[in-house]
Amino acid sequence: METIRLIKRAKQGDKDALIKLIMDKREEYYKLAYVYMKNKEDALDSMEDMIVILYKNIHKLKKEEAFYSWSKTILVNCCKNSLRKSSKIIYLEDMKEEVQYDNGHNDAVENKEQQIIIEEHMSKLKEKHQEVIRLRYFLDLDYNTIANILKIPIGTVKSRISIGLKKLKESLGGEEV
Repeated sequence: METIRLIKRAKQGDKDALIKLIMDKREEYYKLAYVYMKNKEDALDSMEDMIVILYKNIHKLKKEEAFYSWSKTILVNCCKNSLRKSSKIIYLEDMKEEVQYDNGHNDAVENKEQQIIIEEHMSKLKEKHQEVIRLRYFLDLDYNTIANILKIPIGTVKSRISIGLKKLKESLGGEEV
């Protein structure tokens, strides 16, 4: 398989092979970083940090098949470290509006308003619950992938999602499950 061959070359110090591996999944990496960082520049900065760490540590990778899971875990850690270093406040004026009109209605503005409401209620949850909900419902990752990225058991992933959704529903004024 081409991917395994590229990983083996990257482990031997081939920068081009490593870049090819990353570029093949760049959209996945970007979406993952964006979920944590909430803006393009910081997401790209975290991806850059991930690439540096991957380059310095790829020789430590034991199983070639685990490259993408391993690299996504590194990316999540880069995002968390960046957020920890700069407790950020995101101002509404800084949020980029995607304006799309459909039959005279501005669906993008309504969608943005819904996103703001959801974010407001999400911020009331514990970080561990926010994290699994974002990975599951914003990135559509399966439980196994989330467990691998966060290095926690699959049962813990399911439990955190369940608790997080219950608290989110309560916060939004919905009925208890």
